[in-house]
Amino acid sequence: MGPRRDFWRFAWANGITQLGTQVTVVALPLTAVLTLQAGAFQLGVLSAVQMAAFLVIGLPAGVWVDRWRRRPILVGADLVRGAALLTVPVAAWLGVLTMPHLYAVALVLGVGTVFFDVAQMSLLPVIVPKERLERANGRLEVTRQVSVLAGPGLGGWLVTGFTAPFALLADAVAYLASGLLLAGVRAGERPAAPAGRGRWRAEAGEGIGFVVRDPVLRRVAIGGALTRVALGVCAVGYPLYLVVDLGLDATRYGLLLSASAVGALAGAVVAARVAARHGLGPTLYGSALLTAALQLPALATGPGWRLLAFPAASALAAAAGTVFNVAQLSYRQRVTPERLLGRVNASMRFLMWGAMPLGGLAGGLLGEWLGGYGAFAAGVATLGLSYLAVITAPRLSRTRSG
Repeated sequence: MGPRRDFWRFAWANGITQLGTQVTVVALPLTAVLTLQAGAFQLGVLSAVQMAAFLVIGLPAGVWVDRWRRRPILVGADLVRGAALLTVPVAAWLGVLTMPHLYAVALVLGVGTVFFDVAQMSLLPVIVPKERLERANGRLEVTRQVSVLAGPGLGGWLVTGFTAPFALLADAVAYLASGLLLAGVRAGERPAAPAGRGRWRAEAGEGIGFVVRDPVLRRVAIGGALTRVALGVCAVGYPLYLVVDLGLDATRYGLLLSASAVGALAGAVVAARVAARHGLGPTLYGSALLTAALQLPALATGPGWRLLAFPAASALAAAAGTVFNVAQLSYRQRVTPERLLGRVNASMRFLMWGAMPLGGLAGGLLGEWLGGYGAFAAGVATLGLSYLAVITAPRLSRTRSG
């Protein structure tokens, strides 16, 4: 019962954290827009600051995760992020909340997320056998997507009922609950012995080198970087177009964003079975092709049609995208030696998520120059194009990876 109990604690912590995070996805930018009257460029900076940690400390984080035990890293990251979020409603209550304060909180959230995500992906293969990774990753996605499905709608309701700054209390509580669950995980992990001083660059280079030499991981990293640029643009374009231009209230905005979670939940349920039937290589190729094609309907002509097409396209694309994500993560965990997992996971996050601040800044500039719909359309179109790196792989569709 021990390993099974550990996995479900791990899975529930993942789901609870994601529930709170999705509340913050709605409440943090709306705190800037509705409470502080932030403009498009300030929203872009807020998005960029939160993602900057992946670029600045992404690689060192992988080295540290491979040197230390991963469970305490997860617990510490939850507690730090929860404490940072608590300062927002306190500052709002005292009347001293400012944009620099939000930038600082976003930076702390980003740093905590870097360490949490790298440690989480590296701890899972210690908790479950490699032959069950697809199933375990699929179950993690199910719990995560249930949270993602409920989170934006809950976030919109909390913003409407309690104002945006106080809605962030929900995420702070979620981080505390996640930390308590993870503190009870008893994984038998053995971190690598610390290397000599000054060795971290060489150790980080091992992770980058492993990714570059593997043709599948290399293409996934390229596509992932473009995807994160697109998401950074969308983080600015969505609220500008849907809330400012079209006048949606916070509740409807949150519910609209929840549409993608419906599709992602369906994708998470079937991902392990699809990979088992077709192999990881064909699953990666086919899901990438579907995800790219399904972005196009969101650009339907006319605001009324877009409000119908956007959630439908988001749901279908998210279903295919989630199958892709489960397959690529399972492939990575299968082919990477345990001693390198932290560095390879960090390298993938560095290469992919490190590009997201550029998307946030680009979204802010596009919003200023082209308006809300310009940023919205640019983000959606770039999402579709980002999967070309995988789609154009010459033999991936015939490779039964893993």
